[in-house]
Amino acid sequence: MNRRRGASALTLICAMAILSAPGLAHAVPAPEPAPGATSLEDVRKQIEDLYHKAATATDAYNLAEEEAKKQSDRIVFLANQIVAGKARITELKNRAGAAARAQYRSGGLPPGATLALSNDPQQFLDGADRLRQGEKATMGVLGELNATQADLQRYAAEASSRWQTLESNRIKKDAAKKEIESKIAAAKALENRLLAEERARLLKLEQDDASRKQTRWLKSGALKDINSKASAAGKLAIAYATRQMGKPYIWGAEGPRGYDCSGLTSQAWLAAGHPIPRTSQEQLRLLPHVPIDQMRPGDLIIYFDDASHVAMYIGDGAMIHAPRPGRFVTVAGAGSMPIKAVVRPDA
Repeated sequence: MNRRRGASALTLICAMAILSAPGLAHAVPAPEPAPGATSLEDVRKQIEDLYHKAATATDAYNLAEEEAKKQSDRIVFLANQIVAGKARITELKNRAGAAARAQYRSGGLPPGATLALSNDPQQFLDGADRLRQGEKATMGVLGELNATQADLQRYAAEASSRWQTLESNRIKKDAAKKEIESKIAAAKALENRLLAEERARLLKLEQDDASRKQTRWLKSGALKDINSKASAAGKLAIAYATRQMGKPYIWGAEGPRGYDCSGLTSQAWLAAGHPIPRTSQEQLRLLPHVPIDQMRPGDLIIYFDDASHVAMYIGDGAMIHAPRPGRFVTVAGAGSMPIKAVVRPDA
């Protein structure tokens, strides 16, 4: 039964891919052969490799972006704590100053000496009690003053460290952005060299390659024991993801205009009430893993050895994902790329 469902899903996926193929572009002058390419299949592999490298850099960019936001938020918190601490120190110093001025008005004698010179026993006892309270209060003020000053030093040191980390993440983001832009530009340059008919054939080669991989995956018996149903949260995540179909892949994007692969999955599960890590690598690292034969709709499939791509399983051997630049959020075969792991956001 599952094999028949898988075959039906594959037919649906292929049909959708054909229906969603972009219209043919106007012909351009005959292109020069791509460097090192002897056929259109070679060009396809070169383009695929470039986009894969761009996806890896995108994950690095997203991670640096997420870390930079955390550092910025922490720096704002520390700045507020420092401001509050300085105000508290001013208040404590004023209180200590008031106590000193009071002693000066009493003739400069320490409170203990003033009590010792008293001729009234009751006044002495009352004064002794006030003295103990005053000394306790004074010690409290001094202790809090020292603690607050220590906190300020700690906040300042942490803020300095956070600024250094923030700068480090900015450098990582800049490097990743340059890597992404260079790979995407190189891939687009290869595609732009092609005639309109060749671009259509290139898309067909991509679809055929995905179909062959999906067929091998299905024939391996991968769906044989998969019969789980989506959880309530999983259904909400799938509903969100499917509503995004047709929107463009945009690297670093989390919607609503477009998405990268992990932007789509993280926002889908956020909409389902389960915030998850932003990047595919962090999703792999931090979310619970499940065996493929226990996979259920809503689970996330992590692809490639470097975990550079992620998609959401929707059942019947199919997944939904944001493929790459130049493509749109769509349904594809869950086995059309090498699966590294399956993770469950609502385990």
